[in-house]
Amino acid sequence: MPVEFTIELELETDGRWIAEVVELPGVLAYGSTEDEAIARVQALALRVVADRLEHDEAGHDLLNITFAAA
Repeated sequence: MPVEFTIELELETDGRWIAEVVELPGVLAYGSTEDEAIARVQALALRVVADRLEHDEAGHDLLNITFAAA
């Protein structure tokens, strides 16, 4: 069964976009555009998942991942 991560986006007062993966606490990234913030947070989320898999801290359900905008 695939795991779907939700990405929440918000425009900061300084004009930067912040994207956060809701299901992975602390996984957030900034970008100058929505697309840049999304790409950065997806890359970070995949690194976090890879690290968890490498250290046996995650189940095999994380082998099939999709992202959805909130």
